[in-house]
This record gives sequence, structure tokens and C-alpha cells, in this order.
Amino acid sequence: MLSVKKLYRQLFLLVTLLTLGLLLAACGADEAPAPAEGALPGEGQTVRVAVPTWDTAWFQSWVVFRLTEELGYAITPPAELDNPLFYTSVAEGDLDFWADGWLPLHNSFIEPVMDRIEVAGTLVQAGALQGYLIDKATADAYNITSLEDFKDPEIRALFDADNSGRANLTGCDPGWGCELVIEHHLDAYDLRDHIDHDQGLYSVLMADTVARYRAGEPIFFYTWTPNWTIVELVPGEDVVWIEAPFPSLPADQADFEDATSLSGVLGCVADPCEMGFPGNDMTIIANAEWLEENPALERLFELIEIPLLDIAEQNARMIDGEDDLTDIIRHADEWISANRNTVDGWLAEALAAGN
Repeated sequence: MLSVKKLYRQLFLLVTLLTLGLLLAACGADEAPAPAEGALPGEGQTVRVAVPTWDTAWFQSWVVFRLTEELGYAITPPAELDNPLFYTSVAEGDLDFWADGWLPLHNSFIEPVMDRIEVAGTLVQAGALQGYLIDKATADAYNITSLEDFKDPEIRALFDADNSGRANLTGCDPGWGCELVIEHHLDAYDLRDHIDHDQGLYSVLMADTVARYRAGEPIFFYTWTPNWTIVELVPGEDVVWIEAPFPSLPADQADFEDATSLSGVLGCVADPCEMGFPGNDMTIIANAEWLEENPALERLFELIEIPLLDIAEQNARMIDGEDDLTDIIRHADEWISANRNTVDGWLAEALAAGN
């Protein structure tokens, strides 16, 4: 049976080839024909979309894709892309949009192409948390509260899984925005000699981290919310958020350094909690020229909001085994059905904008 990732890649390749044939047959037509009176604004148009490499974001993507389809647009099978490739592709016009921009975390990807893209809407405002966690048992036993504590040889030895003399931090995939912040932190807090940033496929690394926790070993990892990790390893029960020594962010996010100390973070060692990361907006990013040519979608994207709790609950369903593509699409359809009155209001405004 094909994995979701292989299915995505094969479908995307097929559609790319078909789309190329259609473009050649179009003999250079620049724009889709205007819809006939009474037609949906997207009829006859195909939208090229993408999803990120973290599948915990696919639910909200599919909510947006399904509503796009309700306006008459066809959707290509989403390309699964790392952040840098997406932002380059949407700026070049090879893709039209995705629903997985994290701001300010993705500022470094946006700045080089900001003249060609738009932040088209905000699905969740300041709802995405990020930070560092360790298992609660070790935190309590050794009074570990901060990254600064890893400068103590006794403390870092507890988390040295490969006998390197440094603590092992389960970190971010290469190319993710969080990679840049973690690497910045290691320098800003003078932790290079004390912590190794373990990188690879996050889901695989975290599966090993969870297994080590279940075996009674100390663990140290980065995560974000909403995410399956905080369902599997519950902050305040299994693990705790530890603090950064002081606010420090890469230059492209420096304006947000006063927003990294957050109150009411469940499971943090302190309140307010110096997370090291600001709360992020989860946004829709679109090609600017394409968005201007599609006023119905421009208005729809401005209106869509998805409660953070709904995303967390869907992620929990994935942990319970409902984690393949058909499950995720069904979850999106169920959310739309449960919120039909609100959704219909959005669609009505979008239709009005498109006429």
C-alpha cells in the first residue's frame, strides 16, 4: 500500500504532466475566461496548491482547499514541499497558494520574495507556540528550568544519548523555519559546546524520543503547537517546557523579541514563560498577481478562521490512527459540515466579491 507521501508525489507528477499538456494546447492564452452569468467564479480554473512536510498542518490546508472547490475551482493534488521551495515556487508563479505560512517564523523565506507574494489571510492568530521541553521526572529531580542549565556537565550528561559529551536535542528538519531559530539560540546562549541539534525527519526522530521516554530515559526536544507530540507527551504531566535564558531571535524576527515571554503556558516551569519563540500566526500565503486576478478567493482567504482547539482535536485523531490522506480530508469535510452556517457566510461574501 502506498504511503501518503508517495501517493502525493505520484499524483502531483501526473497532474503536472497533464497540466503541461493543457498549457501547450492553450496556445499562449494568458487568462481564464470570465465566468458566465450565474456561474461560480472558479469554473474552468485549476488552482495549484502545496502542503508542508509536517502532516499536522494538512487538516487546515484541506479545509481551505475544500472551500476553494466550493467556489468552483479545481485543485491539483497538493505538492508536498519544504518551506524554501514553496516560497520560491509561489513567488515564481509555479504554485498559487498554501495555507501553512507561519509568521514571523517564515520571515526569512518571505523577505527575498515579498514583492511577489501576499499574506492573504490568517487562519489562527498568535496561536502556534514553540519551545523546548524535557521529561518532567528529570526536571523535578535535578531542578532543571532553563537551557542555561545544560552548561552544567552533570545535567547535559543526563541527555547525552550518543556519548558525545553533549546533550542531544531532538530538533527541526533542515529547511524548516525553526531550524534557523534553534541554530541562532545555540550561538546566542553559547550552547554549541553543550548541546547537539539532532536533525533529520522530525516524525522519525520524535518517535525515537517517545520510545526513549517510555523506556524511562531522559528526553530533550523542540516542538510546536498544535502537534501530536503534546498529545503523546503531555506538558505538565509527562514533560515540561523549559525557558530560554533571555529573548533572542534571528535578525529577520528581532522585532518580536518582546513577544517571546508568554503567560498561561500549560506545563511550563514558570509563568510567564520565556519560550524563546513568539506566538506565530498561521496564515495563507499566495502569489500576489494570481490573488489579484481571483477576488472571490482573495475575500474567502481574508475570512477563514479555524479555532486552535479544533486543530488540536483533529491532530489527536491522527494519533489515534486516523492519519492517512482520506482520513484527513474526511476530517476537513466534517469540520466544514459542523460549521456550515459560518462557512456559508464566508462563501456568500466571496461570491459577491467575485461577481
